[in-house]
Amino acid sequence: MREHVVVYREPGRYAGWPANYGIWAWDDRIIVGFTVGHMRAVDQFHPRDTSKPFVAMQATSRDDGRTWETQPTPCADPWLSADEHMPDVLPPPPQRAAQFDAQLRGCPGDVNFTHPDFALMCARTGLTAGARSSFYLSTDRCKSWQGPYRLPMFDQLGIAARTDYVVTGSRECTLMLTATKPDGGEGRVLCARTTDGGASFRFVAWIDENPSGYAIMPSTVALRDDHFLTAIRRQTGRRNWIDLFESRDCGESWRLIATPVAGTGRGGNPPAMIRLRDERLCLTYGYRDAPYAIRAVISDNDGHIWSKPITIREGAANHDIGYSRTTQGADGTIVTVYYYNDAPNG
Repeated sequence: MREHVVVYREPGRYAGWPANYGIWAWDDRIIVGFTVGHMRAVDQFHPRDTSKPFVAMQATSRDDGRTWETQPTPCADPWLSADEHMPDVLPPPPQRAAQFDAQLRGCPGDVNFTHPDFALMCARTGLTAGARSSFYLSTDRCKSWQGPYRLPMFDQLGIAARTDYVVTGSRECTLMLTATKPDGGEGRVLCARTTDGGASFRFVAWIDENPSGYAIMPSTVALRDDHFLTAIRRQTGRRNWIDLFESRDCGESWRLIATPVAGTGRGGNPPAMIRLRDERLCLTYGYRDAPYAIRAVISDNDGHIWSKPITIREGAANHDIGYSRTTQGADGTIVTVYYYNDAPNG
């Protein structure tokens, strides 16, 4: 049985892109991040008002996704990870990067990544050369966030982090991050790790160092402590799809093992991959060609073979949809949160 509920909807507001923030789940609650700005009814992709701020939001469900309460994300920098959607509000990218460099501090290194109420959220100032990234920490199930703390540049022209991490010890956490290509454009995915409680991060490996087109927005699961799978949004020319890479040495080396989704439609869409309690993999995504759908694929052999697409919902007004985040609730329900345009021009 499929059930659709509204997480957030307000007249005149533009809410979107859960994949840029994250989803976190505990026995008694599910938390998801997204951002909200203002609509501007124009005939364009993302009909939002770029002269007004986008503010980070957080939604909480205590009944496996059936009802939700929303509030501004309780953290510093209310505009986190929405810079490209409000260029008329924020300083130009070089000035924004300078402000970031001057104001952000490093993490003190006192993080216990295995704390039972722990969550981590990544943020970024942009997508291309000059983009800076940071992370926030919570040890109270997202009721409050500490940070932001600076992430290194890893000798790249830009780092555009979204939330994708694997905890492998009390002092150890691995991040999958999108970096710029050598020309400063989007993008390619790297693996980085801290082993000192967040005080420092080292570059571990490229997942795909020289992709054709771009490779961005990873989504990772750990099958075992040293066995990772990372799904990546891909684009070359007009072709958009999702690839799956595998590491059996804790991220030190990677290989392509499958293409779970051969097409994601016009402009593409990122994956949201989780491991279900029955050990199958579930990957959700937005399909941006007619009939404009939210879909899923399933694997029961650790990602080597995937099912045909399963339609979760279809019939949106246009291709301005997707960017899902997915988790499994306490009762076993698979909860997928996404943004969806069900009316022309908003």
